[in-house]
Order: sequence, then C-alpha cells, then structure tokens
Amino acid sequence: MLHIGCHLSISKGFYHIGQEAKSINADTFQFFTRNPQGGKAKDIDIADVQKYSDFAKTHNFAKIVAHAPYTLNPCSDSPQTREFAQMVFADDLKRMEHVPHNYYNFHPGSHVGQGVEIGIKMIIDLLNQILTKEQTTTVLLETMSGKGSEIGSRFEELAAIIAGIDLHEKMGVCMDTCHIFAAGYDIVNNLDGVLCEFDKIIGLENLKAIHLNDSLMPLASHKDRHAKIGEGEIGQQALINFVKHPAIKNLPIILETPNDLSGYAEEIKMLRQNIEK
Repeated sequence: MLHIGCHLSISKGFYHIGQEAKSINADTFQFFTRNPQGGKAKDIDIADVQKYSDFAKTHNFAKIVAHAPYTLNPCSDSPQTREFAQMVFADDLKRMEHVPHNYYNFHPGSHVGQGVEIGIKMIIDLLNQILTKEQTTTVLLETMSGKGSEIGSRFEELAAIIAGIDLHEKMGVCMDTCHIFAAGYDIVNNLDGVLCEFDKIIGLENLKAIHLNDSLMPLASHKDRHAKIGEGEIGQQALINFVKHPAIKNLPIILETPNDLSGYAEEIKMLRQNIEK
C-alpha cells in the first residue's frame, strides 16, 4: 500500500496538519519539532493531539515523521553545540511521546574535521545517553549526500552508528533519494543493487521511512539540491520504480520537493495514479 505525504508546518497544531494532509490525498506527513534553526518548541496542546489521534485513526494514517532542527549536530567540535544537540534531542523525544509509536528523523551531523570515526563515536555516545527502553518513538538516521564533513553518506557509516547503540531496536534509517543519488548510489540504473547493498550492510528491516526527492545535481555530486519529481537528474520514472519496489512500497514516503501545497497535491496524485493502478 502506498503511504505518501509531504513536509507541512505544524504551527496550527496536529489536527490542522492532519486535515491539510488529507486535503491533498496524503495519509502521512513530516513536520519540524521546532524552528529548523533550533530554539524553544511550541507547547503541546493535549486536546489537539487527541483530536488528531482520532482523526488519524479514522483516516488510516501511516506513521508520521518528526524532523529535528538542522542545527542539531551531535558530533560538533564545539562542546556547546553538542550540549545543545543533547538538550534538543532529549526534549523532542519526550514531546514525541504525546504522539506515540512514530518516527524522529535527524541528520547524523558533521565531524568538522575531527574525522569520521570520532564523529560516529560522538553520535553513538549522545544516543546512548538519551534513548530509553520506555520510549515508543523510533529514531531515524537520515542518509546524507556527503557534502563537506557530513556523516551518513555511506551505508557503512550508518551501520556503524546503529551497531554502537545499546537500544538498537529503537533505531532505524530514513532513506532520502536525492541524498543517496548525490552520494553515488545509482538508483536510476541499479536500484536492485543499491537496495541489496543496503540490506547487506544495514538490513532492510531497519529501513523505516523515505524522503522522495529528485536531484538537481548529477550522480555522486555530493551536493544536496532537491528538485520536483521529474525535474531533476533522477527522473520521474526512476522515482516511480523506486516507490514501487517491494522493499519500499509499504513505508511512509515523504515528499521534500520545492513545492507549495498545490504542487504537493499534484505530485501525490501522479504517484498514486502510477503506483496504485
């Protein structure tokens, strides 16, 4: 079954965002837990959350994806930045328990010259301090494009992080099509090979969600430039093939394309027409 949605603003509350998603024929969505640049999160409205939960159950919504702020970097060379990451991460996971059994996605971070091994160790240390047996939220490592000193552009790096987590059952991966293409994984000409490699290194059972984006930049560019579906180097048919793959088709799929609500509606319509027939 195709579960598809897009990134929406939660500023007016969960119930409103659920209605907005439903209006464009989406049955999942992604939202920032707070300002993408960080800062204090908006207080949770318990009545709104309950109203959304009832709405989501009625309309058979899939799991939703919360996205951490971009400024969260658990492997920075700055102690203050790492402390900020730990504070935000811990607070967000507590807040996510108001909408239990969903996903919290984050960019693993940039080692800023310290080296990949040190960066991975810092990420593992932070997660081992924060994750709890009681939490219902699954934390997702996002696949990255490999720009600068980003960690997470290679499947091996994500596998190393997961292997170091004590509560590894609380972890998963969100695969971004633009990012993996930019990182050098050819999902256009070798989709089965890429997914087979992911399975061998990380395990497809750990793949929990998808960011579906075309890429303005070519294969292995290591540049993160999202494009609308069919307007980039990956192309519409390759992305349709990706979503139709047995390993992908039942996962929550989030569009992060440069669109407004009507643009997302058109992309969702096109994907449903091509995949659900």
